[in-house]
Order: sequence, then structure tokens, then C-alpha cells
Amino acid sequence: MKKPVIFGIIGVVILIALIGGCNSYNGLVASDVEVQNKWSQVETQYQRRSDLIPNLVSTVKGAAKFEQGTLTAVVEARAKASQIKVDPSQLTPENIAKYQQAQGQVGQALSRLMVLTENYPELKATQQFSDLSVALEGTENRIATSRKDFNDAVKGYNTSIRSFPSNIWAKMFGFKEKSGFVAEVGAEKAPTVAF
Repeated sequence: MKKPVIFGIIGVVILIALIGGCNSYNGLVASDVEVQNKWSQVETQYQRRSDLIPNLVSTVKGAAKFEQGTLTAVVEARAKASQIKVDPSQLTPENIAKYQQAQGQVGQALSRLMVLTENYPELKATQQFSDLSVALEGTENRIATSRKDFNDAVKGYNTSIRSFPSNIWAKMFGFKEKSGFVAEVGAEKAPTVAF
């Protein structure tokens, strides 16, 4: 009579462990999918910015006898950035850094373009340039928000795979830590703008 009780207790313990394991696994999958979704949002916002650049360059070219080097730098930075893709399953620090560096070069080129437009009041007065500038500013804000949301999702995911008992299931099923965006070197210093 004692054997059935012992087997019953062992069976209940195994059943509880399996149910807990399934819940942990499903939670990890949900966190992983959330990170991938947030990464897609980041890419979408960078793509939006990339799509605006040709219109901005065309408007600037048409409205001013502009410094060709600046326009070329914007176009080249956009081309390089559009070649770098990161698979959501490969969100390593190195891949994120490459992606961030390419997008940072686009941002720097656009910043130089916007600073140089200050020398062309007739350009700033055109409605198309004004609309594009507003759209670009809004896109930059969306990029910042998307990056923050992505980092929050990565934080939640990484917390899940490191917390007990989920960490046991994470190791068992191969869930690995993911990287988020970090501030670029020198980002703590305000940029100097000289005319």
C-alpha cells in the first residue's frame, strides 16, 4: 500500500514539473517573439528614414547650388546602411554594433546636410523641404522610441532566461542572451555646430 502512495507522489511531482516547464518554455518563446517584433519595428523606422532620404536629396539639389560632397555622403551612407541586415535570431553585440554604426553614419550625414541648409534661406522656405524636414524629425523620434522599446523587450527576455526556474528550461532548449542598442562612443558629449 505504501508503493502506490509513493508512486502517486512521484507522479504528481513529475506532473507539476512538466506543467511548470511548459509554462516556462511558452513564456520564453513569447519573450523571444516580442524581441523579434520590436527588432522589426526598429528596422521599419530606419527604413522609413532611408525612404525619405532620396526625396530630401532631390529637394535640396533642386532648390540650391549645394555642396555636392555633402549630398554624396548622405547617399553613400544610406546605401551602406541599407546593405546591413541583422537576422532577429542573431542579435549579438557585434551584429547590433555593425548595424548601429551604419545607421549612425546616416544620421551624421543627415545632420551635416541639415546644418548646411541654414546657408540657403530659399530652401528652408519651400514647402516640400519643410514637409520633409518635419517628416525626418518625426522619423528620428520614432527611431528613438523603437530602439527604447526594443531594449525593453531584450531586457525582459534576458531577465526571463536568467531567472530561476526558467533558466533551466532556457539552457535545455537553447535560448541565448540577446543584445540591445547601446549609446555610441562620445554620445554623452553635445555635438558642436559651426557655420
